[in-house]
Amino acid sequence: MKSKMIFGFHAVTSRIRHEASTVEEIYVDSGRSDRRMQELIHAAKSAGVRVIPTDDQRLSNIVGTRRHQGVVAKAGELSLARNLDELLDAIEGPPLLLVLDGITDPHNLGACLRVADGVGAHAVIAPKDRAVGLNATAAKVASGAAETVPYITVTNLARTLRELKERDIMLVGTTDDVDKNIYDVNFKGGVAIIMGSEGEGMRRLTRETCDVLVQIPMFGSVESLNVSVASGVCLYEARRQRLVRE
Repeated sequence: MKSKMIFGFHAVTSRIRHEASTVEEIYVDSGRSDRRMQELIHAAKSAGVRVIPTDDQRLSNIVGTRRHQGVVAKAGELSLARNLDELLDAIEGPPLLLVLDGITDPHNLGACLRVADGVGAHAVIAPKDRAVGLNATAAKVASGAAETVPYITVTNLARTLRELKERDIMLVGTTDDVDKNIYDVNFKGGVAIIMGSEGEGMRRLTRETCDVLVQIPMFGSVESLNVSVASGVCLYEARRQRLVRE
């Protein structure tokens, strides 16, 4: 089983809570003895996970950053669905998906996963190429959502989008150069909300594959929102509509 390093209290605690069997060992800063650290160590030992005290510098060397909060875990791959067909076949009710077309900043990816978890989205889908992977930084920013939301990478995004359409999942692309806005769309059926890259937006083929293009109306002086904020706005509008009783 392939192992990777995850770090930060939220990411490590969430992994222990949801998939403790995948955690091989945890390295903790021996200089920290606060309540938060004690609770994490207790949770790890209760789950049968080996805890190894070490120093702050070694932790930084292991993950390549000082933003580890004093805790790093060596863990195997998650058992979340990684195959799109497997995922869609298991969904009850209309799917709610977030598609990220070319997100390259791991902080943005982590924040999008956190939003997706909060709204109850079924998965986040992204291309394998020209996009950031689910690395340790993204997992930390996700604050545990990387352990609960399937992150499915695909070789050919355009083909995947066509497959979603064949399953009667509406593709809603976001852009700022159209008149229709997110409040003009019925999100109650199966839907995949597509966000473009931080600078260029959706690629041409992605845009052409969408069923509808919408904008988020802006009422202030800024022209656009961060991709994770925009994802939250769109996903929660979809969730709001689904909660409204007829």
